[in-house]
Amino acid sequence: MADSFKDDFLQLIKRIGAFLTLKISNLFQTLDSRSVGVIAGLAFAIVFTWRILRSPSGSQRRHPKRQAVTPGSSGVSSHFSENIPTSGVSPPSEDSSAQNVIDEFFQPVKPTLGQIVRQRLSEGRKVTCQLLGVILEETSPEELQKQATVRSSVLEVLLEITKFCDLYLMERVLDDESEKKVLLALEDAGVFTSGGMVKDKVLFCSTENGRTSFVRQLEPDWHIDSNPEIIFQLARFIKYELHITPTKPERTAMNVFSSTSLEQFFGTV
Repeated sequence: MADSFKDDFLQLIKRIGAFLTLKISNLFQTLDSRSVGVIAGLAFAIVFTWRILRSPSGSQRRHPKRQAVTPGSSGVSSHFSENIPTSGVSPPSEDSSAQNVIDEFFQPVKPTLGQIVRQRLSEGRKVTCQLLGVILEETSPEELQKQATVRSSVLEVLLEITKFCDLYLMERVLDDESEKKVLLALEDAGVFTSGGMVKDKVLFCSTENGRTSFVRQLEPDWHIDSNPEIIFQLARFIKYELHITPTKPERTAMNVFSSTSLEQFFGTV
């Protein structure tokens, strides 16, 4: 009976639509734009209603058929199956995919190396740094007379520092040939191609006190060194210091930090 009523209603809608179409075609020449808009809106509303009524009945909620209870059974299984909704439940795989998207969206954004460097240096703008044992593989001036090798693991951090810091590199050497080896090694590693580092900012001296004097004159925000005596002497004058040492010494001052390497201090290893 419900289907018969629906068919009659659809037929009525079709007749009204045909009637309006005929009237609109006859009056289209005599009506102004405002009247035409009203009639067009009415026709659209009727067509929209008709399309909704034409939607397949399969989209309606389907109820499961009652299963017959077999002799000897309690009927609990049949009653339970009737109350389980058959629609609106997402498969486990879809729920998992949606949850993964949500988890990925709310994951904290990993900071870039540049952001880490700026944060660890407390936005310091001038940095002085020893070469031996920090930037170079060699650890003594005598080794520099033979060769100079830039540590590959520190290069990325070093270049990042030069992007926003006024960086000065310094070391004690025994002869002019050692200076040339150091400058050539830095050039081959690409240290002078970042734009912030030039050869004039690589300073050489003949004594450890000479390096201390360089730092005092430049007044950096940070000084990085592997010599504990120089770290101790400069602690009163420099805002922050980083002591590069294979062991973890006792902290001598609140402004002195320690690390096994420059790259380890910035978390790149």
